[in-house]
Amino acid sequence: MADLYIKSLHIIFIVTWFAGLFYIVRLFIYQREALDKPEPDRTILGDQLKLMANRLWFIIAWPSAILTLIFGGTMIYQYPAMLQLPFMHVKLTFVVALYIYHFLCHRLYKQLQNDVKRYTSNQLRIWNELSSLILISVVFIIVLKNEFDWVKGTVGFFLVAIALMIGIRIYKRIRSKKEG
Repeated sequence: MADLYIKSLHIIFIVTWFAGLFYIVRLFIYQREALDKPEPDRTILGDQLKLMANRLWFIIAWPSAILTLIFGGTMIYQYPAMLQLPFMHVKLTFVVALYIYHFLCHRLYKQLQNDVKRYTSNQLRIWNELSSLILISVVFIIVLKNEFDWVKGTVGFFLVAIALMIGIRIYKRIRSKKEG
């Protein structure tokens, strides 16, 4: 019974972690766009977005990432045989990729808190979709488990990635027409 509580908490913190990752990069996009605004908009928007990013990052995203790791690690400790399942290796590879993504987001967070303009808002929109690709991949791996067809999964992964990139380009065109 306790293992079901641990699994439930693991899922809850996965959801809140992804919510934090999805929204923090949106805030990065808004922060980056605010840096191009004239004063006083730049300062007013920048200060508010920095505050929002700080709260989201340290109250939701980081704690959720840590608790996801604790509860996921607890499940592996309780059931080490899970590591013998081939799909778990693929899933854990995506989990490692997600933590790398998280750490890279932390670097972006620190840059934008210091008004460093290293990336365009369009580059950040593309960056925002990486966590979506990881989420989609992990969900399909976990649901399909050993019935996962590697060829179809790989093709599907790339098709989703292409669809996301096309969507970003379409959004950029629509937005530039509205602004122009």
